[in-house]
Amino acid sequence: MRLGGCNLSCRWCDTPYTWDWTGIGDSGQAYRASEELHPMPWREVWRQLRDYDVPLIVVSGGEPLSQQRRLLPLLRAAAEDGRRVEIETNGTVAPLPEIVATGVRFNVSPKLAHSGDPEERRLVPASLAALAAVPGTAFKFVCRCDDDLDEVADVVARYGTTPVWIMPEGQTPDVVQRHLSALGDAVVERGWNLTTRMHVAVWGDKRGV
Repeated sequence: MRLGGCNLSCRWCDTPYTWDWTGIGDSGQAYRASEELHPMPWREVWRQLRDYDVPLIVVSGGEPLSQQRRLLPLLRAAAEDGRRVEIETNGTVAPLPEIVATGVRFNVSPKLAHSGDPEERRLVPASLAALAAVPGTAFKFVCRCDDDLDEVADVVARYGTTPVWIMPEGQTPDVVQRHLSALGDAVVERGWNLTTRMHVAVWGDKRGV
């Protein structure tokens, strides 16, 4: 489930259609909120999700925790139905205790300098600490080169953002593979986890997959 709106503006964002209404990203394309966003009552959203009959629901964005109060009844319904839920977040918004109580898992992706956002916007110590305190939270960093890994190490040392997963940046299979190859050995040497972007490897830069 993908939500619209984000409090950051990563220049390489792979879902700019959820927030970039002015064309400030690398593509320069401005999207129209009226075309991309479709308001729906939470009960209708839950009906559609329930009909998929899958055990895991992933809530992404945009920045889902910017809408966490609106998400709460949906998350409670999913928990009551026995579904597991993971929320993908940039780590700048602390989760409400009521959200944590639903048993969700947080996949946190703090942004590095190459995102283009200033550090005071993309790294919020109190929010990172709150997320790190939730059992099962994982921290995923989008990287391109060894210098990015040094920056990750600094973030981890300052904020305790573990366990660490490194994902290569890229929106095409060739770019993802190039960055993955460049990062692989160094990630293993640091004892971190390495992951690829399976949807890009299979479908490329295609929406709706």
